[in-house]
Amino acid sequence: MAGQSTRRVTRPPRHLADLDPAGRRAAAAELGCEPFRGDQLARHYFARLTDESGDMTDLPAGIRDGLAQALLPKLLTGVHEASSDGGTTHKTLWRAVDGALVESVLMRYPDRVTMCVSSQAGCGMACPFCATGQAGLTRNLSAAEIVGQVFAGAQALARGRIPGGPGRISNVVFMGMGEPLANYQAVLTAVRRLSDPVPQGLGISQRSLTVSTVGLVPAMRRLAGEGLTARLALSLHAPDDELRDELVPVNRRWKVASALEAAFGYASTTGRRVSIEYALISGINDQPWRARALASLLAGELAHVNLIPLNPTPGSRWTASTPAATRAFVEVLQAGRVPVTIRDTRGRDIDGACGQLAADAASSGLALAQA
Repeated sequence: MAGQSTRRVTRPPRHLADLDPAGRRAAAAELGCEPFRGDQLARHYFARLTDESGDMTDLPAGIRDGLAQALLPKLLTGVHEASSDGGTTHKTLWRAVDGALVESVLMRYPDRVTMCVSSQAGCGMACPFCATGQAGLTRNLSAAEIVGQVFAGAQALARGRIPGGPGRISNVVFMGMGEPLANYQAVLTAVRRLSDPVPQGLGISQRSLTVSTVGLVPAMRRLAGEGLTARLALSLHAPDDELRDELVPVNRRWKVASALEAAFGYASTTGRRVSIEYALISGINDQPWRARALASLLAGELAHVNLIPLNPTPGSRWTASTPAATRAFVEVLQAGRVPVTIRDTRGRDIDGACGQLAADAASSGLALAQA
């Protein structure tokens, strides 16, 4: 993939969140413990939101540390945190065991708490307006590394570390660093682990999970057959192939019509409205005629347009559309009876665009691979 790193990658160690209940029991048995110890660890991790062996007083002292070290290894270490909106938007830069950097964002609203998580360290899709895409792909994350981002947010909320008092994660969006469907199996496992009932998982309804993609058509079709109720989001950004070839290079392989056909197929199979993500870029894709073209493509389909005011990266030639252009775009879609909303632009003052913190940290030497 474009921008592929030559860094030597260390495979993340096995973690409880990578395993289903049977796998956890088998892993405990492999370590010389009774199989039910795997279930006990799951209760601590998913229900009590702790991975500290000292908290696990129902485990015999003689096996407690060893079992936790083997099945609850520290996969991610927070190396930088930034907050805005009175602390209700909280962004974390994580370093994995091999030095790879990823980001997650917790956003607390009056009626919900949403976490945006990364599925890859970097991204190989090479979209030119995206900080992550310009950094290139380092590696896929494991399912446990993805789940771990949500675990950390859930733990912070439960312990009252986010303004607003104790709370719970209500929504998770796979819209951080990386292309989720390019890391298909780990993302699918993470979706199941996030939605498995407590204490087998974190107990977040699949209907509150959103998996995004730039349009990997075979993977979208495959996902439709997985029996999920999670929402699919297609990052379209242009209704015409000529422009989308530039903005989303994977379009050179799977054109707009194919990507939309796969997205509508997922919506038809699951009954879940597909979200069409559209980053408004001044003078590039925000013309009224493109709004009309988009409305024509979506007319009568189970789809909703999510307009994203571009959060430009430093030095980028891309800038956000003006408020007037944004209003005009919305009016065209509404006239075409296409549901549309404008995404809340949180985190602009804390390098809110995905990949900005990681890019800054990498350039300053913070990402040090452990040989």
